[in-house]
Amino acid sequence: MKTLTTADARGFAMRQLRTLRHHLTTPSDDHTPLLGDSRRPWVRRLPYIVVVILQAVLIPTGIANLVNFYGLVLPVAAALTVSQTIPLFLAITRPLAAWWISAATLVTTAAITARHHQVEGSWPWTAPMILSYLFLLLALGLRERRATVIAVWVATFLLTVLTTTLGLPRAGDGTTVLLIALSGAVLLLGWAVRDRTVARRLLTEQEQISEVERERRTLLEERARIARELHDVVAHHMSVIAVQAASAPYRIEGVPAAAAEEFTAIAGTARESLAEMRRLLGVLRSEESAGETAPQPGVGQLAQLVETVGRAGVPAELTVDEGLTERVPQAVGLSAYRIVQEALANVVRHAPGARTWVSLSADGPELRLTVVNAAPPQRTESLEASVEGTGHGLVGMRERVRLVDGRLDTGPLPDGGFKVAAVLPLDPSDRPGTPGEKPA
Repeated sequence: MKTLTTADARGFAMRQLRTLRHHLTTPSDDHTPLLGDSRRPWVRRLPYIVVVILQAVLIPTGIANLVNFYGLVLPVAAALTVSQTIPLFLAITRPLAAWWISAATLVTTAAITARHHQVEGSWPWTAPMILSYLFLLLALGLRERRATVIAVWVATFLLTVLTTTLGLPRAGDGTTVLLIALSGAVLLLGWAVRDRTVARRLLTEQEQISEVERERRTLLEERARIARELHDVVAHHMSVIAVQAASAPYRIEGVPAAAAEEFTAIAGTARESLAEMRRLLGVLRSEESAGETAPQPGVGQLAQLVETVGRAGVPAELTVDEGLTERVPQAVGLSAYRIVQEALANVVRHAPGARTWVSLSADGPELRLTVVNAAPPQRTESLEASVEGTGHGLVGMRERVRLVDGRLDTGPLPDGGFKVAAVLPLDPSDRPGTPGEKPA
């Protein structure tokens, strides 16, 4: 084992002193006034108001203490007190520079007051000077880095101990220990408040960024999925058109040459449109979703969906008009399925255990879809209680309804439940600008 020599100890001490000096002479680059980031004007002015009040209280009392208890002449007492309190204004923007002035004043005051024998025992600093120094340390702890805060406390400890030990003719009365303890507590308080404030600001910024990103990602994912599902729906009809047009001249006898040529053109256009759709879909699909080729669900799969939700602890009932499944077009059925799926998922997440009713009925040319859940059982906590009103599921619902030119109504109920109601056209091809199947 290597023996620690005097040279090693001296070198270690010199390195520590250089580190201490570096932190004491390297202030933060941020010179924004204390509380200057607040949006409220009165909060931004608060540090200046506090300093003015401290000046009005500490300067007269500090001068009176130095004159009455230490017998200093008025000009010297005034100079020491003002030198100790005026740096509080500088501490609002540059607390480390203010600390240097205040620390130098403390040492000077101790050297002067310690040799006045009018005071019983040793009392190098007055109470107003200690209070002024502590307020300055609080401002420093709120603004400077952790390493600087630790360096300031170490320097306070060393200056206080060395000053009172080497400069006083008699033993101290505990003021040194009091100043060291209070300065450490104040610096720790300022440091903790600063770290908490910084952490909350960073968390708020990150939450805002994450919120925007989640909304953007949810919208993009939903549109990509809609595009893929539209491809599966429309591609079927385009394929049928291409096959029928290409085979018409062979299935129908006596087709004129002009008509056969027209059928060939129709088949070629259909194949080109189908290829273009697939190229666009290739851009939208990610590597993870490139293999999604399973049949798309519809109204016929709602019973299985409700059963699955029931196994998750949500008692749900499904009501579908007789013969409605055959009447609903594939695109409308897919939109209805996704809306019900998202609504039930929201019940599972936000109102676990709540009784839910799902109903689909035909009202003339429209499909009326309703998902209503009662209030969750008492003492049942939401699975996403920490998320307040993100509403990302509603984004997908609106996209689904907009796809088939329908209407959506969502909102809470008076009894504490929630309602999702959608009206979807049973024949989207009748709506202008909506993709659908033309009547034969």
